[in-house]
Amino acid sequence: MVTGQHTGMGTSAHEVVQVDIDERIGTIRLNRPEAHNALSNEVLRALPRAIEELEADDSVDVLVITGADPSFCAGLDLRQLSAGELDTRTTDGKGTPSRYRGALPPHTKPLIGAINGAAVTGGLEIALNCDFLIASERARFADTHARVGVMPGWGLSVMLPQAVGVRRARQMSLTGNYVDAATALAWGLVNEVVPHADLMARTRALASDMAHNDQDAVRELRSIYHDVTSTTVDEGWDIESARSRGWKNRSTPDRVQAVIDRGRSQPR
Repeated sequence: MVTGQHTGMGTSAHEVVQVDIDERIGTIRLNRPEAHNALSNEVLRALPRAIEELEADDSVDVLVITGADPSFCAGLDLRQLSAGELDTRTTDGKGTPSRYRGALPPHTKPLIGAINGAAVTGGLEIALNCDFLIASERARFADTHARVGVMPGWGLSVMLPQAVGVRRARQMSLTGNYVDAATALAWGLVNEVVPHADLMARTRALASDMAHNDQDAVRELRSIYHDVTSTTVDEGWDIESARSRGWKNRSTPDRVQAVIDRGRSQPR
């Protein structure tokens, strides 16, 4: 059952996407464990809505996405896909075309992926859309597009090479083989691997670290990273320089003093 505050998604344990808000952290849990959290039409409508609601909620600074054990997300619901019932282009169930590219709507708040189990194909693309990943020792990753005869449409061919390098990305995509948590760490796909029982505590600790920072600065830095990594190296230098100059214009005396006070309180 969802605990703490919620965003109107409902508090039933049967919700396919559960939302919990606690200590300025909004946690989204994919909740179809019997189907390994596969992306059904219902999930594809509820997940973007959850992110949009948390993005608009002033009581939330950081987002976390995870899955109900034993999996993170097995990708698209193959039963609905094979029956021609699955619509990955809509966000409201009424045929409205997607307003954004990729699996998730735009958001300014950091999003951490807490990968508790298998993240496969569409589930891997959701993970790649996170700012960074913390993995359970049980986590596994695979791109099975070639196995099932479909092509990625949520940015996998862009984001996977950014994470692991183009040759390793080709290996994953062309073989469809699984990569275990230890290999994912060695390849740079995940930031940390922790015991399964510690996954959410470690993820929440990192989210709390971010929530205690200057939120305007956190979101501006996240935006800069996004813009810089979406362009060439030379253009990236120009983007950072311009954004840095703009940030200085927002540095009021009160903000500067708050930064100084926060710095003095940081552990050494």
